[in-house]
Amino acid sequence: MTPFGLRVRSLRKSRSITLKQMAADLEISAAYLSALEHGHRGRPSWSLVAQICDYFNIIWDDAEELQRLASLSHPKVTVDTSGLSPTATEYANLLAVQIRQLPELRLREMLSYLKGSGGTRQ
Repeated sequence: MTPFGLRVRSLRKSRSITLKQMAADLEISAAYLSALEHGHRGRPSWSLVAQICDYFNIIWDDAEELQRLASLSHPKVTVDTSGLSPTATEYANLLAVQIRQLPELRLREMLSYLKGSGGTRQ
């Protein structure tokens, strides 16, 4: 599941809306919406994020946050380390290999560190 998928699912469930109903209302397939929620599809388009914001009456900071989550929710990431240090390249490669084995607590620590250093700026 991606951060965007988790948020959309949370919004949907908090309003007791089924996946099938939301998909029909947005005129997208239930399979596509399910794949977005579960992180099996790439980042949603800005227009779909805007459509979801309208659907849930999300405005201002909450809409920006949903867009931010969408931009950070591509399940297949490519890291370009060309021009960076050998340490950066090694880190990126080891992370790609070992991320599935990292405990959630460690991932949260690493994420917190990156957020604290401004590492998530787009």
